[in-house]
Amino acid sequence: MFVDLQQDWAAHVASRLATDGIARFDHIRTRAQFVTLAASLGRIVPHRDSDDDGVTMLENRADVGRRIGFEGFGTGALAPHTDRSGVIDPPALLLVLCGRKSSSGGECIAIDGRSVYTDLAAHSPEAVHELSRSRTVLFGGAAGYLGSVFEHARSGRIRVRYRTDGLAKFSPDLTRWLPGLNEAIERHTVRFALEPGQGYALHNHRWLHGRTAFTGERVMYRLSLNPHPEFAISSGFEVPGAAAVA
Repeated sequence: MFVDLQQDWAAHVASRLATDGIARFDHIRTRAQFVTLAASLGRIVPHRDSDDDGVTMLENRADVGRRIGFEGFGTGALAPHTDRSGVIDPPALLLVLCGRKSSSGGECIAIDGRSVYTDLAAHSPEAVHELSRSRTVLFGGAAGYLGSVFEHARSGRIRVRYRTDGLAKFSPDLTRWLPGLNEAIERHTVRFALEPGQGYALHNHRWLHGRTAFTGERVMYRLSLNPHPEFAISSGFEVPGAAAVA
């Protein structure tokens, strides 16, 4: 469902994020408009690769895209992941805008972590328990964050943190559960293409994202945000009956 950006887009997008964790939008004509509208939704969080306005322009930069952690600047597929998994408190929201579409491929992929969690809880509860154990995954390399795939807060809400590139190291006890996790991720993957001026916002503590491989001069603009408090967008997701895991 697309949101009409000309009628108080921040409130509409925030409403979708609070309920579904994802919202798609349209009719953004310039990078400056993208930044202005995003700032009405939340505080922009600078990224390692962003420009002064907080925007990271994701395009093919050849050799750069072949480095671990920089695959967004290549043309290959990006496996499902959450952004900034190597920091203690990753930005809550991710906004992506299409600047130029690819010649072929380059579909966006998105996966609701809540659906993955409930799927595993129903069919493999031991996997959920193991994937929720603290200090079982090192995200972001040696100086990164030691955590878990599913993080249970005292509030009862659950956050997801995930990546499978060279900057994630799983404990040996956890590796047996990863094939089932990845199968659940695949079952709940949605794919969609974006035209220039179209984009999406997702809750980075709930949804994983990625892309398919592409050809051509694809350009995407990315922003990370923490939502303004008045929008009451809670972190992660709730699962009735889910118990905290140490």
